[in-house]
Amino acid sequence: MSHAWGNVFDIDALRLLVAVVRTGSFTKAAVQLNYTQPAVSRRIALLEQQTGGPLFERLPRGVRLNPAGHELHRHAVDVLERLSWAQQELAAIHAGRGGILRVGAFSTANIALVPAVLRAFEQARPEVEIVAIEGHSGTLMQRLADGALDFAVVSDYPAGLPSAKGVTTAVLLEDEFFVVLHRGHPLAGAGVIDLRDEAWLQDAPAGGSPTLLTDACVKAGFEPKKIIKIAEWTGKFGYVAAGLGVVLVPSLAAWAVPAELV
Repeated sequence: MSHAWGNVFDIDALRLLVAVVRTGSFTKAAVQLNYTQPAVSRRIALLEQQTGGPLFERLPRGVRLNPAGHELHRHAVDVLERLSWAQQELAAIHAGRGGILRVGAFSTANIALVPAVLRAFEQARPEVEIVAIEGHSGTLMQRLADGALDFAVVSDYPAGLPSAKGVTTAVLLEDEFFVVLHRGHPLAGAGVIDLRDEAWLQDAPAGGSPTLLTDACVKAGFEPKKIIKIAEWTGKFGYVAAGLGVVLVPSLAAWAVPAELV
């Protein structure tokens, strides 16, 4: 048995596949892309014929990907993203802007460090368009390896960095950490403080990986009695401001600490 693979990766077909997955139905994808629903059904049926089998499970209401569909969808998203980058870069070159610089950074680095560097770069090279992307360090490393980023600011603490083919790293700085409390906290302003009985704010750990807080507490010789899992810095600062806990803050984030906290 043979398959006609020549037109499998037609760009319009990939865009249609991604739209169906995003909306969950042929009908909604048709509306979003200004197609008719029968046209969408026919094009997906042709794509399935070209790839050698079904890509979706047909449900009473809508559709969902089967294993083959998941695999093609993953590649389709990557291809469309790369084409989008190419279009932007070519448009920038034709407009005389000198191309695009794609920069990634983890959230804390985006508070002050990366914006300051990008501002200086923009002043020195105004013809270059800057595209900034935020993400977890492991994800940024993979995007570097995939060619989706030109460089990234990442953190290897406390869980280390995954290896990424073709990506080299260099130490930029070593960050300090501070404990932030509400100004009205009994221990605010004290020299040496004991915080083992405090409630601590931290991110929800991913897959049992060590966190900044757990690593620091182990080094200090204690285990937090209560942990409140809050992901964003704004939320953590809000809880501290309400007197509901304390938080460990890297110096990179110190600029964002509200005035009512110390």
